[in-house]
Formats: sequence, structure tokens, C-alpha cells
Amino acid sequence: MTSARDIVPISARLLERLEALGTPRDRVLAHAGLAATTALSTEQFFAFWRAVEEVSPRRDLGLVVGAEASERGYSVASAAALHAADLAGALHTLARYKRLTCPEVVELEVARGEAHVRFHWVLATSEVPRLLVDSTFASFTSLARRGTAGAVAPLRIELARAAGDAALLRERLGCPVAFGAPVDRITFAERALAARFVTADAEAFSRVVPGLEAELVGRSRTRSLRDEVRLVIARKMSSGARPSVDQVARGMHVSARTLQRRLGEERTSYQEQLDAVRRTSARRLLANTDLDPIDIAFLLGFEEPNSFVRAFRGWERTTPTRWRARVARG
Repeated sequence: MTSARDIVPISARLLERLEALGTPRDRVLAHAGLAATTALSTEQFFAFWRAVEEVSPRRDLGLVVGAEASERGYSVASAAALHAADLAGALHTLARYKRLTCPEVVELEVARGEAHVRFHWVLATSEVPRLLVDSTFASFTSLARRGTAGAVAPLRIELARAAGDAALLRERLGCPVAFGAPVDRITFAERALAARFVTADAEAFSRVVPGLEAELVGRSRTRSLRDEVRLVIARKMSSGARPSVDQVARGMHVSARTLQRRLGEERTSYQEQLDAVRRTSARRLLANTDLDPIDIAFLLGFEEPNSFVRAFRGWERTTPTRWRARVARG
């Protein structure tokens, strides 16, 4: 059963398009073990996309539907983003209203003349399906090109998975693609954030925003504290910081004591939420990258590798190296 905060709807237009591209809805549902495509949880949504990959005869399916997303109206957030004044405004709009359709967070980091965009599934307990990642990146690159009339393209895309379909991805996304990265992210030149949108429409934007804001307020009332904690932990990790309870509490504008007390009221603890984020990230990095377990340990915020090995044994009943070998064997 899904919770009020973990609901991912699938657009009827997307289902129709998948049918037209040779991926019948009924076969996908059967492969995914789903009865319907309404009110899916994050993991059910992932199962849907994994089933699409199994059923579809096309390796480029995610790229195709993603590139069409803004024109075909699959996402209200993308539609609103096209009305923004520039790429920075589009990113802000997408980040703000994406949460209305799914528990996915859009994050922007600017450093050394580059703007890095990451799409983070807050409630994921498994890796994001390949076609869903392809669709997300194709959708955003298409939005940037359409909004700027082709003036902006990404510098590169980094994927947290093993190499595959490199030529296809480079052709469709229009930039170099690197594999085995710690996280999935797309990078633009920092100056591209100021690129004006030819699709900007202040009047249309002002008509859409009040309704989106009202819905956002309603959704925020159902948000779980543990979800917010996991998101801040993930952000700290992605920035290279060790996510202590004090750091996370400051990021949430409360004291560490208050945070621990409120988590206790939800029958969990900071350590449980930290372990959940670390476990999911560790499994993804071990399965999809060639990073050494020592490097993964530091990426996850462990002070030394042995602490990571002990924690991983507690999660998976084996060492990181043996777990990776077992997954590689299939």
C-alpha cells in the first residue's frame, strides 16, 4: 500500500505513447506484477519501468519518451518550467513543482564555472531503472534546448551504471556521456543558467502558479519527517560532507535534540535513517560502478573503511567485495 507522500501517478498520455511505441500496457503490468498504474509507490513505479525495459523491443525507448515529454504534457512541472524567464528559473520551477507528481528532488550545485543538476528519488530503496534515468535526462535536455531555441546543450552527462549504449546516448543527448559515476547528473556551463527562454510567458506562468502553490501546501502537510531527514542526509553526502546529526539538524533549522525527539515520536532514529540512505547508496555504487569499496566508504561519510565493512555486514550478511561479486554473477 502506498502512503500519501509516496504516490507516483503515470500519465495516461505516456501509457498511450508506450502502446504506440510497441510496449502494450497489459504486458507491462503483468511483468511488473501490478494490477493498475494509479497510485503507485516509488518501488512499484520502478518495477513498472523495469517491466517496460523487459517488454519493449527498443533500447532507446526512455530517450524517445523523455525527449517528447514537454511537448506531450506528461509533467505539469515541465510545462510550467517552459514558461520561466531563463534556464535558472526553469530549474527552480522544476525543482519546486516536481514534488507534486512524485517524490523526486531536483538539486542544482554550481562550482568552478559549472552547473550540476541531479535528480534524487527520496524514497528509493533500489537503483533507479535505466529507462527512467534515460527519460529524465532526455526530458531535461529537451526542455533546455526547446526553451533556449537550441542555444543551450549540456557539457556532459554522468551515469552511475556500467557502460552501455554509449553511442546512442551521445547521439540523442548531444554531449559526452561518462559511466561508473558516483551519482547520475547532468552538467551545464554556469553561464547557461542565464540563457533566456524563448518560450517564456509571464502571464501564463502567473495563471499556473497559484494552483500549483495551493497543491504544494496541501502536499507538504502529508510529508514525513523521515523523508526530509533522508533528503538532507543524501544532500550532505553528495556534497562530500559527513552527515552528522548536528549538521542535518542545522539543515532542517532545528536542534539535534529536537530532531532526535521528533524521530523518536515516529518510532525511528537518526541512525536508522542514516543507515537506510547509506545502505541504498552502497548497493547502487557497488552494483553500478567500479569504485573501490574504500572510496565508497568515504563517499558515504564513514571515517574509515573498516566501519563501512562492519556496517555492510550488518545490512547484507557479507562483505562489500563479496556482495559485488555475487551481483556480477547474476
